[in-house]
Amino acid sequence: MTYIQINNLSKSYSNVNALNKLNITIEKGNLFGILGPNGAGKTTLLKILSTLIAPDDGAVYINKIDLIKKPIEIRKLIGYVAQEIALDKILTGRELLDFQADLYHMDKSKKLERIEFLIAKLEMGDWIDKKCGIYSGGMKRRIDLASGLLHVPQVLILDEPTVGLDIESRNIIWELLENLKKDGMTIILSSHYLDEIDKLADKVVIIDGGKVIDQGTPFNLKSKLGGERISLKVREFSNYEESEKIKEILSKIDGISQIVVNKSQGYSLNFVVEKGKDFLSKLKVELAFSKFEIFSLTQSQPSLDDVYLQATGKTLQDAEIMMTGKRDLKKESKQSMR
Repeated sequence: MTYIQINNLSKSYSNVNALNKLNITIEKGNLFGILGPNGAGKTTLLKILSTLIAPDDGAVYINKIDLIKKPIEIRKLIGYVAQEIALDKILTGRELLDFQADLYHMDKSKKLERIEFLIAKLEMGDWIDKKCGIYSGGMKRRIDLASGLLHVPQVLILDEPTVGLDIESRNIIWELLENLKKDGMTIILSSHYLDEIDKLADKVVIIDGGKVIDQGTPFNLKSKLGGERISLKVREFSNYEESEKIKEILSKIDGISQIVVNKSQGYSLNFVVEKGKDFLSKLKVELAFSKFEIFSLTQSQPSLDDVYLQATGKTLQDAEIMMTGKRDLKKESKQSMR
């Protein structure tokens, strides 16, 4: 059952189109992943879903409630954990959760019961009564997540909740999210960690430059690429002309398809080989005939990064580097405040 409907959603900051006519549906009780590099529009989308900023155009419905017209009703349904962690350093973790519960107007007995439940679930018992000012990044993130779950929301919205965390904290959060999903909670998780989305998400949307690149289940997105994924270099750092010659050679070999030149990685060539095809001997012969040799060749099963590469011509890591300095996210955040 569709629980969240996003129609033609757009948002701009000055001359930057952060979101460009996004159309997304999210099923009730699913964990929905949003994948993309920094600056792709993930945080803008989540802030709109959390009623913190208004879109320029489009519509959003959560449980058939118009988010733009009835933001107060939406806020009763959602829990939001932002990318930036802001905790009062003077309060202990328990005091902070107690204060947050009072803001939700929770009944005292239910409040105390819920706080104890979350302390146990997120394994915070050893340090919950210490002041937040001494917490590590993983501790702060767990407290922040607990604050977003106090009122038992129908929809949990998470903006890159495991960035920079230690393995223990990351695994604890992963386990909690899987349990929340089993209990029927709808979860929206943005990330640029491929393994996180691949492991947790029922469905994923890949965003780049404010546009939807592709969406579906992780399995189906990877399956569309077919066979095995190959990355080829004929030298450590090639050039455009040479890569185009190699691309032409590859296009003539039976069983090779979806050839992409990756400029950001020294003009390497990425392509898909049909399962069962013996392409390597033919490749060596064709390259040698044109006086090329194999510098490096890697072979792997298709990943979500390959889906992104196929659609954009660059990997997520490459996109992260390219976006550095192109957008002033702090300035955009100030512009969006209302």
